[in-house]
Amino acid sequence: MKIATFNINGVNGRLPRLVEWLDEAQPDIVALQELKCADRSFPAKALARAGYGAIWHGQKSWHGVAILARGAEPIETSRGLAGDDDDGESRYVEAAVKGVIVTSLYAPNGNPQPGPRFDYKLAWMERLKARTRELWESGLPVVLAGDFNVVPTDADIYATTSYNNNALVQPQSRASFHAIVDQGWTDAIRARHPSGPVYTFWDYKRDRWSRDAGLRLDHLLLSADLAARLADAGVDKAVRGRDGASDHAPAWVVLS
Repeated sequence: MKIATFNINGVNGRLPRLVEWLDEAQPDIVALQELKCADRSFPAKALARAGYGAIWHGQKSWHGVAILARGAEPIETSRGLAGDDDDGESRYVEAAVKGVIVTSLYAPNGNPQPGPRFDYKLAWMERLKARTRELWESGLPVVLAGDFNVVPTDADIYATTSYNNNALVQPQSRASFHAIVDQGWTDAIRARHPSGPVYTFWDYKRDRWSRDAGLRLDHLLLSADLAARLADAGVDKAVRGRDGASDHAPAWVVLS
């Protein structure tokens, strides 16, 4: 089983690139982030023609998450995170697909920091941590997939000082991410590639793609039973270099 996460950065504008990649990579399950479309505008029919059922949690112009399943219909198990009734941002959806629980999460960026957006990021991560604890304790096979908007360590970003004040690399952001991992989850990319750079995001600015000046923001965390089945993990880096590409590339795992 192949499970991927892909921040598509506008699902309708990049639909040809998405369908192209689905045809090439043939993932069984895909978590999408940054749909940037209202629910009624989600391209469900086009994705069905490509062979994928879907659930989605959209928002006009901003955010939005979805889960796709090849030849199947995901069964929604959760939408949004508990703990803040005033949070109207579409950042979390969860589904049962082919015997596995999969999330699609899009954590807040948190910039500028310090400030209200950074406070929201940290509070949202605390709410996420509460949900991931519930999932871990359930004993179910779970993949936490999505754009966590956290660079876990200095090894996950190119050599630079330009991000020193960015919310993505702050100690509080990293502590939030590691607090989730420390519940017992396995970081699949690092489990398969323990050293060296493995990037999933390259900003459009300052020739960062051509310089391979990337960051690892997109993660797949596995429950214990799925970690034992981890056969491979990687990033489809070439997708980022295509015309009209997202600034992210798909990250994926293969489970035996």
